[in-house]
Amino acid sequence: MSQEKRAGFVTILGRPNVGKSTLMNHIIGMKLAITSRKPQTTRKRMQTVYTSDAGQIVFLDTPGIHKAANALGEYMDRAAVKTIEEVDAVLWLVEPSTYIGAGEKYIAETLEKANVPVILVVNKIDTVKKAEIPPVIEAYKNILPFKAIVPVSAKHSTGKQELLDAIFSLLPYGEPFYDEDTVTDESQRNIVSELIREQALRNLSEEIPHGIAVEIESMKNRGDIWNIEATIYCERNSHKGIIIGKGGSMLKKIGTGARLEAEKLLEEHVNLKLWVKVRKDWRNDEKQMRMFGYNKKDNQ
Repeated sequence: MSQEKRAGFVTILGRPNVGKSTLMNHIIGMKLAITSRKPQTTRKRMQTVYTSDAGQIVFLDTPGIHKAANALGEYMDRAAVKTIEEVDAVLWLVEPSTYIGAGEKYIAETLEKANVPVILVVNKIDTVKKAEIPPVIEAYKNILPFKAIVPVSAKHSTGKQELLDAIFSLLPYGEPFYDEDTVTDESQRNIVSELIREQALRNLSEEIPHGIAVEIESMKNRGDIWNIEATIYCERNSHKGIIIGKGGSMLKKIGTGARLEAEKLLEEHVNLKLWVKVRKDWRNDEKQMRMFGYNKKDNQ
């Protein structure tokens, strides 16, 4: 066992839309988890790997902890909370506000019950004046016995090295779990499906994206081009028309954005074909949820 390098698992927790996926993407150095301004963008936990001379951190990005409104929401909440049992340290992301609401209090209560070290990460410090940050730290510092409190801007990578140093200080000495070239255990197929859903989140009105799921029907490499066929599922016939748009304009917009992101990921040209189908109320149907990869048993 190495006595010089450290290796361990770290989960990133927080309320929806506090920047968990953005932070993870910036630490890893590439876009793997999708992001948008809409809450509940992340539905499943994603595992990514950061390796440096100091050792290796395996990050678990989780859905935002929130009050569930349906079976999918309950799945997401369980996925977030369950990861606490499996890690060496927790990053709790909060926004730079002195107001501590019910969501933050629920997370604090959950972490208090767990025997795991916690780093408080005050994210989005680029959105406030420098003088506003110390009062935020003061408001939070007595909620839990934090091992460290680190202000960061995930968007601009401010505070990144300070955060990495704090994380490594909490990890056990040991050999890495993955080789140095590994950045995620997610399949390309799953990441591409999420890239398509991301474009739907970014381009459609508020309610519709939450009822969307994406399934890759076919993904084949033909030399220097990927031929990908995927279906976007929604819950209502009226939503289908909105996703397609007048003359197919919205579907084309979603497809173009997803194709460009997929080309960055795969580093080759992509030919993407999209269809839209309806599966009514799938977010409350466990059988259909399993079909889209949200398996309740995974979180028990």
